[in-house]
Amino acid sequence: MSANRATLHGAVAVVTGASRGIGRAIAAELAGAGATLVLAARSAELLASACGELRAAGAVATEAVFDLREVAAASQLRSQVLATHGRIDVLVNSAGATRVGDFLALSEDDYADGFALKFSAARRLCALFWPDLVSRGGSIVNVVGTAGRTPGIDYGIGGPVNAALLSLTKVLALRGTRDGVQVNAVNPGPTRTERFDGHLRRMSAEQGVSMEEAARRVVQTNGMTRFGTPQDTAALVRFIVSPEGRFLQGSLIDIDGGQTKSL
Repeated sequence: MSANRATLHGAVAVVTGASRGIGRAIAAELAGAGATLVLAARSAELLASACGELRAAGAVATEAVFDLREVAAASQLRSQVLATHGRIDVLVNSAGATRVGDFLALSEDDYADGFALKFSAARRLCALFWPDLVSRGGSIVNVVGTAGRTPGIDYGIGGPVNAALLSLTKVLALRGTRDGVQVNAVNPGPTRTERFDGHLRRMSAEQGVSMEEAARRVVQTNGMTRFGTPQDTAALVRFIVSPEGRFLQGSLIDIDGGQTKSL
């Protein structure tokens, strides 16, 4: 870890959805900046792998295995973090993936599950961690998604869920201005995670083209410069919560290669 990147030395950061994809990349990026990490997700096996990689690189990282769709999990996570580290400086809500599909085929359970993890769990964590973040002058970053601004035809769940979380970010930022808590959101566009590669495999099979051709078509159709990587979003989150990014408050930042065309 280079000295000029140790901007978060001594900070305790909690990252949800940290067992894979963007959440895992954010945890690694914050660790590289000197933060102590608590990685939260449902999969004990994947969390152990992620924490093992961070510890091998010299970081302080611990697992927090919780299903954050369960109401009690948020308070249990907070208790674990405070018992282990005594404080919370950064909360990154990166958990939650919603089902994509035809609106008429989406069920009540699909909607309940979509809101339970990505919106309701984030809301609970923000509320429960708020006093801790106030005491530390801490930061919240909600990792949301471009469907919150421009939902596609198959985003009957993802669009409303993401829009709700973006709205909540603005509400919390207003309170944070008063209470001394930084609150922002980032909206990743199509990002080459394991989950999105699954989508590309389905496209590849349906259209009879290679995965790379399917990826090229997604980039072209969306008018993007390229696909995103988890590291793109991770670097942005690190900047936001670093001292250099503290002037950002209530910002909803698109990181999508130009996919979002609206103001």
